Amino acid sequence: MKLPFKVDLSDKIIAVTGAGGVICGEFARALAACGAKVALLDINFDAAKKIADEIGDNAIAVRCDCLNKDSIIAAKENIEESFGKVNFLINGAGGNNPRATTDNETMTADTQGVKDFFKLEESGIKFVFDLNITTAFLVTQVFAEAMVKTGGNIINISSMNAFRPLTKIPAYSAAKAGISNFTQWLAVHFAPCNIRVNAIAPGFFVTNQNRALLYNEDGTPTARTGKILAATPMKKFGEIGDLLGALLWLADDTASGFVTGTVIPVDGGFAAYSGV
Repeated sequence: MKLPFKVDLSDKIIAVTGAGGVICGEFARALAACGAKVALLDINFDAAKKIADEIGDNAIAVRCDCLNKDSIIAAKENIEESFGKVNFLINGAGGNNPRATTDNETMTADTQGVKDFFKLEESGIKFVFDLNITTAFLVTQVFAEAMVKTGGNIINISSMNAFRPLTKIPAYSAAKAGISNFTQWLAVHFAPCNIRVNAIAPGFFVTNQNRALLYNEDGTPTARTGKILAATPMKKFGEIGDLLGALLWLADDTASGFVTGTVIPVDGGFAAYSGV
């Protein structure tokens, strides 16, 4: 992994949720490379442990169900026993679900055999909101309590579809818009306690969750990929390393100490492009 620049995070004890995934796993590697002690939290313990083992002594993997407050509290206690009190949190747990995804981009008269808006499952919508918003709420509630006395840093993971909703995924788009709004709310609420709260909003990156939507089994791009790249002024998908500059800038209290309540898009211009 090549860092765009290095900052001194040797005084940071960082909890990263969703750390078994591609993006937050790379975040954990970058933060550890800058001297932080990093706890990788994920319900998929094996995925988190694989990354933690690659990082080395200043990383641990912790099994955590971010929708279960008792599990989050147990994870916090585990981290405190290993490293001390967390003073930096990354809320990376999230995602979409097929039950909250329509088949077509727009409504048509003939919906025979098509999962349209009216066939979306209530359980799917609730699951996606819980996976993105409720997790951020619960995890922040548990870990920020100690930061109230000492100060801290919280980075949430939003999305460029918080600025403009994507077709087919109404729940995920709305949930990420909620994350951006929640980020701003938390920033104001915690400002007197010297806790900064910001968000990074990635554009299109190829991950395990979306690979099948972007590429066919034979490796050729899907039609959706064509539309994405046509609407991205830089005409390419992002590389995970493209996110690290924003991460390290927000992580460094010297560089961004007066920055709170922001949502930083890293999307190749997608959110700025009107299509004409």
